[in-house]
Amino acid sequence: MPFDRLPDLGNANVGTLSHIMLFCEGSYLDTGNFLFSFISSRKDIFMKRYNVLRLCVMALLIAVGVVISPLLRIEGMCPMAHLINITAAVLLGPVDAFLVALLIGIIRMCVMGIPPLALTGAVFGALLSGILYKVSKGKIWAAILGEIVGTGIIGAIVSYPVMTYICGREGLGWFFYVPSFTCGTLIGGSVAAILLYRLQHMGVLKKMQIKIAEGGKIWKRSEKTAI
Repeated sequence: MPFDRLPDLGNANVGTLSHIMLFCEGSYLDTGNFLFSFISSRKDIFMKRYNVLRLCVMALLIAVGVVISPLLRIEGMCPMAHLINITAAVLLGPVDAFLVALLIGIIRMCVMGIPPLALTGAVFGALLSGILYKVSKGKIWAAILGEIVGTGIIGAIVSYPVMTYICGREGLGWFFYVPSFTCGTLIGGSVAAILLYRLQHMGVLKKMQIKIAEGGKIWKRSEKTAI
């Protein structure tokens, strides 16, 4: 809008200014009400999704993932992390599996002094594992394949610029970490396959998924008719 067409508030009368103030105040109130209702609706969805049981399972997987991560670990290969990623993807879904892998990686970097490989070698595999498991409608092999591709290929390639330009490592190439990452995913994926297929065969895996989704209705009290 040209400046010569702007309203002259200095020559405006009191009534005009009052209308402008009321209009602005109403706009702010409408915006505030909209934001409040939007946040309230999102809060209900968040609270319904992240029930106590789901949060406990996530916390348990994070704790176990940090504790068992040193097993069979060398730089560029952490098989137990892939076991946790696949298990989290099957039980919780892609988003929560990503969060579990992210928090495990951050804790390992802060407490154990692990390089950023703790993140690049985990988060992509966890996310893709959960996505493929969901797309395949509950196929465990798809979750394992997602971990292998997400970590063994995508995570390994992303690790090169991270380790080269952030950590200052020299002599690396784009596919430097692919063999070790892939080997780690195969080992961790094999352990996850044994565990998850066994739980599936026993009929426990589906019950765990349902209970986590429903909000932790583990104990059901039998209602007795009052005499």
